[in-house]
Amino acid sequence: MPHPVLTKSGVRWALAAGAVAAGAWWFGDQAPYPYSRSRLLDLQLPCLTSSNLDSVLRPRPGERMLEVGPGTGLQSLHVAPQLGPDGRLDVLDIQPEMLDHVLRGAQRRGITNIRPTRADARELPFADGTFDALYLVTALGEIPEPGRVLAEAVRVLAPGGRLVVGEFFDRHWIPFGTLHRLADGSGLHLAGRHGSTFAYLARFHPCPATA
Repeated sequence: MPHPVLTKSGVRWALAAGAVAAGAWWFGDQAPYPYSRSRLLDLQLPCLTSSNLDSVLRPRPGERMLEVGPGTGLQSLHVAPQLGPDGRLDVLDIQPEMLDHVLRGAQRRGITNIRPTRADARELPFADGTFDALYLVTALGEIPEPGRVLAEAVRVLAPGGRLVVGEFFDRHWIPFGTLHRLADGSGLHLAGRHGSTFAYLARFHPCPATA
């Protein structure tokens, strides 16, 4: 007797179930990503791993950085220790539940240089030239008016600062070509890129005229 999973009927049911699951994931995806589904944010995505982020972001001791949309802190808790006791990582999110989650994780690990801010990324509550670097991983596409977010990033970056954007194919993602055009319009120039068509990390620097 053939294994039921290998019958034509079984294959059809498996494909149908997969399609339903994919549809639920795609059409149920919300922006901002709801805290009720936060466990999925702890998964390392292809091309967006912590080691790949390090190679593009290049965190250094003593720097002050801003992460927009930290989720549950997958990257925050990795980056902050690299900044050392004289450095600082600010994390900004519109959802206080996400910020609380990050701080609980930091407390468990003894990380003391993370500072939370609840705010809209289109109006960053920081002075001009505050940060050495700013990064967003799978967050920019979930924020309305991403061009305004990039313009604010340029404003709060110090001269010579860097912006890193990570995107992964989902309902809200920003294709690289679109991001590049938005970055050009915000006074940013591309300095490097890592990844593939559907998952990438890109580093930008403010053009000298806008720094």
